[in-house]
Amino acid sequence: MSDDGYLVRVKPSARKVSAPAGRWVNRHGPRRVFETKALAREWARACRGPTAPVWLQDAPPWADDEADGYLVGRTRERARTRATGSQQTLADTER
Repeated sequence: MSDDGYLVRVKPSARKVSAPAGRWVNRHGPRRVFETKALAREWARACRGPTAPVWLQDAPPWADDEADGYLVGRTRERARTRATGSQQTLADTER
């Protein structure tokens, strides 16, 4: 975490599934700074919904940007595919 707070970058996956995250990006850009990681997690929870699975993920040490964490999301279709136990080929995951 930087001295200026906890910097979150909103990933495209979160913008696609979460209206609040998409509105934030449209109005303010893909970055948001919070005083603490806990406040960033609260915002991530507020961006969730029944059809908007989003969460805060810490940036890995090797990340080449200044973000401390990312707001990421997953579409329901992908979640449903995994829940049913169907397998995917490598070609399926490259789409």
